[in-house]
Amino acid sequence: MITYSFLQHYWWFLIALLGGLLSFLLFVQGGQSMIFSLSKTEDEKRLLVNVLGRKWEYTFTTLVTFGGAIFASFPLLYSTSFGGAYWVWMIILFCFTLQAVSYEFQTKAGNLLGKNTYRFFLFLNGLLGTFLLGVVIATFFTGSDFVVDKGNISNPLSPIISRWQNPWHGLEALLNLRNICFGLAVFFLSRTLAVLYFINRLDHAILEKRSRKYLWYNAIPFVVFFLAFVIWTFLSDGFAVNPVSGEVYMSPHKYFLNLVEMPVVMITFLLGVCGVLYGIIRTLLSEKFRKGIWFAGTGNVLTVLSLLLLAGFNDTALYPSATHLQSSLTLSNASSSEFTLKVMSIVSLIIPFVVLYIFYAWRALEKKRTNVEEINEEPHAY
Repeated sequence: MITYSFLQHYWWFLIALLGGLLSFLLFVQGGQSMIFSLSKTEDEKRLLVNVLGRKWEYTFTTLVTFGGAIFASFPLLYSTSFGGAYWVWMIILFCFTLQAVSYEFQTKAGNLLGKNTYRFFLFLNGLLGTFLLGVVIATFFTGSDFVVDKGNISNPLSPIISRWQNPWHGLEALLNLRNICFGLAVFFLSRTLAVLYFINRLDHAILEKRSRKYLWYNAIPFVVFFLAFVIWTFLSDGFAVNPVSGEVYMSPHKYFLNLVEMPVVMITFLLGVCGVLYGIIRTLLSEKFRKGIWFAGTGNVLTVLSLLLLAGFNDTALYPSATHLQSSLTLSNASSSEFTLKVMSIVSLIIPFVVLYIFYAWRALEKKRTNVEEINEEPHAY
C-alpha cells in the first residue's frame, strides 16, 4: 500500500532529479559566460551563440518545472523560499528573462541596442544565474533566516505563515562562506560542462583547441570549491529531525551519516563524482576524445540528485531555519495533502515519455557537428 510518507519521499526524489537535470543544463549559462573570452572573432561569437541557442529553452523550461514541482508538492517550501528570499530569486529570474529576450531579439531588424549588448545580457545570465542558484541550493544545508507560524493563516490582517527575519530577503546568504563555495562550484561546473559541450559539438579546430585549454581553467577551481563545500558540509553539524516528535535538532556530521546510512545514495554519489572526473580527465588526456560531456553530464545529474536526497531523506530538515530550529521545513510538515500527492503521482508517470521525447529531439538536432558555414547559411540563426 502506498503511504503518505512514501509519496512525500517520492516527490522529493523527483524534485532532486529535476535539480540534477537543471544543474547539467546550466552548461548553456556557462557557455554564455565565455562568449567574449573564448571567442575572438565575430564568426566565432556567432558560432558559440547559436550552438548554445539551440539548447537555452531546455534550461529555462527545466527551471520553471523545478519551481512548479516544488509549488505543487511542497507548497510551504515554495512560499517560504520564493516568498521570503525574494531578492535573490528575483535576480535569478530576471537573469533568465534577460536570456530569453537576448536570444530572441539580438538579430531582429531595427535592434537599437546592438548584438553585443544582448550578448552582455547573456554573459550576466551565465555569471549571476549559475552562482546565485548555487548559493540558494547551499542554504538547504546551511539554513536560512525565517520563522514559520502556521497559526497566522487564520489572521485576517496578516495571513502570512512564513516571515523572513531580515530586510535582505535572501541576499544575506552571500555572507556565508560555505554558500559562496557552492555558488562558485556551480559557476565553474557550468563552464566546465560548457567547454566539454563545445568540444563535442563544434566543428572548429581553433575553438576546440581553445576549449581544451579553458577546461583546465575551469575544472580545477570547480573541483577545489566543490570539495571545500562537501568536506565542510560532511564535517559540520546538520539539521536532524526526531521521527517521533518532529523536533528539529543539530546532529554532528548529519549529512555524512546520511551518506553512510543510505548505501544506494552513497553509491549514486560516488558514481556521479567519478563520472564527472572521468569526463574531465579523459578529455584533458586525449585530444581525440570528444564525449566527455556525456560522462560529466550524467555524473553531474547523479551527484546533485544525491546531494539533494541527503538534504531531505533520513529524517533531515530539507529547508532548515538557522534562526528558529523548530521552524525548519521537513518532508512531513511542508508537503501537500496526501490526496494531492497521490493525484500528481499518477500524472508523473508520463515523465519518462517526456524525457524520451526530449532525448529524441536532441539527437535529431545534433546529427552532425556545427560549423561557421552552417550558421551563416541558416536563415533563422541567432
